[in-house]
Amino acid sequence: MIKQNQIMRIGRPILKASNLKANAQQGMALLESMIAIVIFSMGILALAGLQSVLVKSTSDAKYRAEATFIAQQRLGLVWVGSGDLADSAEVDTDISDLLPNGTRTVSISPERVVTVTVSWQLPGEDEHTYSANARVEGI
Repeated sequence: MIKQNQIMRIGRPILKASNLKANAQQGMALLESMIAIVIFSMGILALAGLQSVLVKSTSDAKYRAEATFIAQQRLGLVWVGSGDLADSAEVDTDISDLLPNGTRTVSISPERVVTVTVSWQLPGEDEHTYSANARVEGI
């Protein structure tokens, strides 16, 4: 016969309150570590993306500066050129050694305004264009 104060154990043992708290905490460190790794990985990916955008922007700025220099250099040659102003005109001159797929066009209006247009295109991108104008007198 079972006394009133006696508890019958069938199957699994009775857990104390301190054991319940320890079991509830199991795996929390692993979960926190995994969340930290995910956050860290997202930060690293964001930095890698930022780095690629910076490299692209730097190369774009380099090509724009080079196109500006080419156009200004050609305007300078027109200014100091001897002979007829119409001899300075050119259409789609290949400058691909200076800019990727680069061309230069020099046009002269009847008002003696010289326009130098430099175009270039990087693979897989749109065409970029830079134009410079100058009025040439006295030639």
